Amino acid sequence: MQINSVSDVIVAVRQSQYPVDNKPEFLLVGRSNVGKSSFINTLIERKNYARTSSKPGKTQTLNFYLVNDSFYLVDVPGYGYASVSRERQRKFGLMIEEYLKNRPNLKQVFLLIDYRHKPTEDDILMYDFLKYYGLNITIIATKYDKIGKNAREKQDKLLRETLKCQDEEVITFSTITKKGRSEVLSIIEKRIGD
Repeated sequence: MQINSVSDVIVAVRQSQYPVDNKPEFLLVGRSNVGKSSFINTLIERKNYARTSSKPGKTQTLNFYLVNDSFYLVDVPGYGYASVSRERQRKFGLMIEEYLKNRPNLKQVFLLIDYRHKPTEDDILMYDFLKYYGLNITIIATKYDKIGKNAREKQDKLLRETLKCQDEEVITFSTITKKGRSEVLSIIEKRIGD
């Protein structure tokens, strides 16, 4: 898949603000600072299109990126960041749940997990939450290039065992080498055709 265009972001905090053109949507979820913005920038081959920040908790809305005028990448607030108040975290949770319940055009969820670490309690909760809704999930193991070759087999096993995921595809992803980019784009292409 060739990325030819990316339109301005549609920002939403409630259902009435979602795009109404019914194009296929691909949801990106993950812990704060897992690399969602870098993941988007790598997929669409644009530098700093999705704003990256060294400060976690920057995304506080649902951001819809229209790609090739044919599908949306939907970025939601990261979870598990302590300095965001409990009330704010609860609102983020409700915002994401409202989205999941009301989007028949949601084709796939990409759950981003930091490959360098064991999946957190929040990662497990999010995975179980997505499973509960019966969604198509692909796990994206970000920051793959930060782990040495000898430790990768151990990390693969740790990720699968911690999440207890059997069926889901796990794609190791690097924004530096672009590893995993073509696999993600082919999933998007396939789902658009479904």
